[in-house]
Amino acid sequence: MGAQLGVELPFSRQQESEADHIGLVLMAKAGYDPARAVDFWQRMAAYGQGKEPPAFLSDHPSSADRVAAIKRELPKAKASFVAHQ
Repeated sequence: MGAQLGVELPFSRQQESEADHIGLVLMAKAGYDPARAVDFWQRMAAYGQGKEPPAFLSDHPSSADRVAAIKRELPKAKASFVAHQ
């Protein structure tokens, strides 16, 4: 259990965060506004309110953490969106 909490779950959260980043860039390159991902994850946060496990027990980043990370990465993703148009 210690290995799962200390190694596997943080690694899974890191992979999910990387997948979110790649998804933003691909979304932009395909011609979709990557800022819409913020709206999506805010709806997911509202839906899952009170249902998400504590962050240290989850294999995914919390919806709030995902929204914050996406907002930080939007300028880079939007550059791909603008270049595509």
